[in-house]
Amino acid sequence: MRIKHLLTLSALFLTAAAAQAQVTFKLTAVPASTPATDAIYVAGSFNGWNPGSTALTKNPDGTYQITLPKSTGSIEFKFTRGTWEKAETDAKNSDVANRTYTFGAAPATVELQVQNWKDLGGGTTACASTALQPNVQVVSASFAMPELNGRTRRVLIYLPNDYATTARRYPVLYMHDGQNVFDKCTSFSGEWGVDEALSQLQQAGQDPTGAIVVAVDNGGNSRLDEYSPWRNEKYKAGGEGDKYVDFLAQTLKPYIDAHFRTLTGREYTGLAGSSMGGLISVYAALKYPDLYSKVGVFSPAFWFAKEPLFEYVRKTGYKQPTKFYFVSGTTEDETMVPLMAAMRDSLQKLGFAAADMSFRPVEDGKHAEWFWKREFPAAYQWLFPAATPTSTKNNRPALAFSAYPNPAQGQLSVQLPAGVKDAKVEIMDGTGRQVAKAKVRNGGTVDVSRLAKGWYVLRVAAGKEVGSQAFMKQ
Repeated sequence: MRIKHLLTLSALFLTAAAAQAQVTFKLTAVPASTPATDAIYVAGSFNGWNPGSTALTKNPDGTYQITLPKSTGSIEFKFTRGTWEKAETDAKNSDVANRTYTFGAAPATVELQVQNWKDLGGGTTACASTALQPNVQVVSASFAMPELNGRTRRVLIYLPNDYATTARRYPVLYMHDGQNVFDKCTSFSGEWGVDEALSQLQQAGQDPTGAIVVAVDNGGNSRLDEYSPWRNEKYKAGGEGDKYVDFLAQTLKPYIDAHFRTLTGREYTGLAGSSMGGLISVYAALKYPDLYSKVGVFSPAFWFAKEPLFEYVRKTGYKQPTKFYFVSGTTEDETMVPLMAAMRDSLQKLGFAAADMSFRPVEDGKHAEWFWKREFPAAYQWLFPAATPTSTKNNRPALAFSAYPNPAQGQLSVQLPAGVKDAKVEIMDGTGRQVAKAKVRNGGTVDVSRLAKGWYVLRVAAGKEVGSQAFMKQ
């Protein structure tokens, strides 16, 4: 019995040791063009894919190495020189797949090499930017972000195939990590191909409504800060997500609505993102329920802010019907599917309809752009179906209207769909109390000059159709 007990203890000790194994990554060769003053970093599933937070040590012999904290299971990773624009590529300067490593029972040293850097080229094939195609335009290479202390960001926009030949208005999908949405050249591991996917769906008649897609580049080293409202002390990042979603709601969306033919109502507006972008999409939809009604959540990094995020969901509660599309690989991370399921269940307990939840754990899914690219068309078609969406009032068909400018000072213009001559308008304050009502003709205005400064909800009804959107009074 004593021997058996000792053997059991030994087995438990070995199991515990295996669970705490370390790995050292050693770069034995890097491109000759690597600037001597540049640091090399490793980014992966273990650090929120931050391209500039985990630096390797340069050895006297010119090699680089890093020993990761003790862990278990598998990780995915890549090497960079601080940003995804300076990520590793292959000999032809093409994107490389995520590297993988599975922790063993004992410490290990893995020797690796970097063949090329994206920004330094050297490959035999050129990269043609899809941002030069007519469907994709640069809204601004340095769009001001006043909510984030004057930072700027590149903003891209995809316009449907028939945008230039019709006068109609379109739903809008806002996406994070804009470098990866349309353009292989600026992506860190391949593009989502959103522009090609939507153009093909329209050409095939599978997307008669069409949608505008607005893609906001991430801030590189500030990505983790902006994509989480809460600070993660382990990674020394996060905490600016609240300001980032305010930027989307208070600065970017009003600009897009003023300069492009959009359907401004919440029933026609959505958000989508992957990893940290999935986390911030859920948060933005809950913070601004009168702006968004659709959320695409790809491989969400809920682990980064698990406790405060779920507490926020519980306290915020149910306010408006919202569609959530959850998708991830089953083996991306041991917490991925359980936390995604926990979020779905939490939302349903609060009152969000089960019919408004799509939950897809996929066996071959990976934490990678190729996977999200493959899954995007199905997610888009589920979030933006060909049928007219239902409104938030009495489950009636949503009215395809637009109201602008936003923010408004004196007058709010209302554009009704073709064939609708007039509509009834209600304005509610933050408590849901009606503060104004009127009847407006197509292209007419509503006087908001007497309203106090702040956020309001505009509800527009015509016949059986009704729609709503939030707007700010300045």
